[in-house]
Amino acid sequence: MVAKVSENTEVAIPLRTIIALLIAVATGTAGYFSLTERVNSIDHSFQMMDMDLKKNTEFRIRWPRGELGSLPADSRQDLLITNLQEQIDRIERRLEKVDDLQVRTKLIEQKLREE
Repeated sequence: MVAKVSENTEVAIPLRTIIALLIAVATGTAGYFSLTERVNSIDHSFQMMDMDLKKNTEFRIRWPRGELGSLPADSRQDLLITNLQEQIDRIERRLEKVDDLQVRTKLIEQKLREE
């Protein structure tokens, strides 16, 4: 038996069923938007972490090379190291002169003994 459907066809649905369908649709819609928001939030967090990771990697590689500048303490230490190197160079030159003078003194002493 085939029912004929037209614009005048009447359908009887209990009010309880209509309310239940409306509640189910509202719950489904709310759930969908909640899940979509959660996925967007996780995606945003992932993108932020990825950006931080890239910046950290760049910093980790470029900082030791001196490409990102240096700390004031590093500059001060560099100056101190340069100053210490200059002092060591002066001391080494003086030690060479002392060694030369000791050799000359020994030679003079030997000549005096010979005479």
